[in-house]
Formats: sequence, structure tokens, C-alpha cells
Amino acid sequence: MVRDKVPATPAIRILKASKVKFTPQFYKYEERGGTRVSSRELNIPEHQIIKTLIMEDDQQQAFIVLMHGDCEVSLKHLARQLKVKQVTPCVPEKADRITGYQTGGISPFGTKQPLPVYMEETIADLETLIINCGRRGMLVEMASADLVQILNPIKVSVAI
Repeated sequence: MVRDKVPATPAIRILKASKVKFTPQFYKYEERGGTRVSSRELNIPEHQIIKTLIMEDDQQQAFIVLMHGDCEVSLKHLARQLKVKQVTPCVPEKADRITGYQTGGISPFGTKQPLPVYMEETIADLETLIINCGRRGMLVEMASADLVQILNPIKVSVAI
């Protein structure tokens, strides 16, 4: 899928304001397709595509977890590292409401409510990564160092 104009999502505005180099990547979105579909459509290793997951702790405090597309989050290890009793994924309706984005297009940049960001530590080892930028079917390729600079995420080791 080719588009001439990049939609001005809050995420795109933040990337432009931060003066980081990024390349939009468009693909045909499939409901519940996840990173498997974007990997296939863009011919990019799924490990390089970063999921933006909205989670909450046992006090219903929401936060973001960034994870490789081909990995899952160990909720038990994450809870232990965050020193909370339990971590669960937010229901899509809550995730949409607090981020201002639609599930399947949630970006860690420019969320409606500021949220703490936790990142699987090995993401920083990637030279470049692909991440959602606020619309279903639209990702951006950028340097992982730029993501770290903008978001200042807390690194965790929770991939399984």
C-alpha cells in the first residue's frame, strides 16, 4: 500500500518536533493480525517490529510495555520487576481511551494521558526498529536510539 501523505497523528507530530529521522511504512491492516501481518506485508523480520502494549497493575495504574513482535511478555516477571502483585493487559476500550489511539494503531508517542514506558532491554540493541505511529496500517522505521531518547523508557527483561 503506497500513500503520498503521512497522516498528522500526535505520534508523527512528536517525531517531527523531536527532529528524528523516520520512514513511514504502510501496509494492509488485518483485524487481529498483529505484528505477524505487518512483518509479512512489509517483508521485515517480526523481531524488528515493536509492539506497544497497554498494561495495568493491581491498582489499575496503566503503563506501556514495548516488546519485540515475535515475543510475549511474562506478566509474572514484569510484576516482579515492577514490585507489584499483578500485571494484566488493559481491555481495548480502556487502552483506546487513555492513549487516544485505536487498538491496533496504538503508539507510545503522544498518548492522550502521559504513561510510564517500560521497554524490553534487547530492543535497544536493534539499530532500527519499526513501531506504530497512531494509525492502523501505518508504522514508522526509526533508530532505536531515537526511541530511547524521546521516551526515556525503563528497561526490563520480561520477554518469553
